[in-house]
Amino acid sequence: MTKEKTQARREQLARLRAEQKRKDRRGALLMWGVGGLVIAVVVGLVGYYLVVERSASSLDAVQKFKYLGADHTSEKVTYKENPPVGGPHRPPGEWQNCGIYDKPIGNENAVHSLEHGAVWITYQPNLPAAEVDKLRGIVKAQGDYMLLSPYEGLPAKVVASTWGNQLKLDGADDARLPRFIAKYKNGPDTPEPGALCSQGVGTPVS
Repeated sequence: MTKEKTQARREQLARLRAEQKRKDRRGALLMWGVGGLVIAVVVGLVGYYLVVERSASSLDAVQKFKYLGADHTSEKVTYKENPPVGGPHRPPGEWQNCGIYDKPIGNENAVHSLEHGAVWITYQPNLPAAEVDKLRGIVKAQGDYMLLSPYEGLPAKVVASTWGNQLKLDGADDARLPRFIAKYKNGPDTPEPGALCSQGVGTPVS
């Protein structure tokens, strides 16, 4: 092999090696670029779902109400809130017995139970049976100081109320419901926490 051919061979090999290095660099850059994009997408999705989950279970939407008195009365009371969350109510011994009801209960009786620390969960009468069953399961699991009943003219599918607090819910599966119960049942706004929620009026179905 002549010197010219040898030199040409070396130059060709050098070009091939250089071209291979360029391809390797492009491949590495592409790999890192795709990897970085995947990481960015994953981080973004995780952040998004954390925000959504936090928003879904947040109690920021709880409405707060203040009452100057809680007089006892045997008269029908016109309440500002729907359902009521406090104010005048039935005399001693006429609070609503806590439990599950399949028919509407008296506002004035239920408000007396709220004064004792109960959570009153109301739902639209046309709420699907599966959702009503879910609400019943929640109430049973919570035990004492829980009221559940249908309510005509409800402003949301489900509404949870305690004395001075109310939260409109999207349905029985709303993640905010158990958090509301945990925070407000016999909570700090309760005028008579731990007072009787039995030996009153009404016969729960469960």
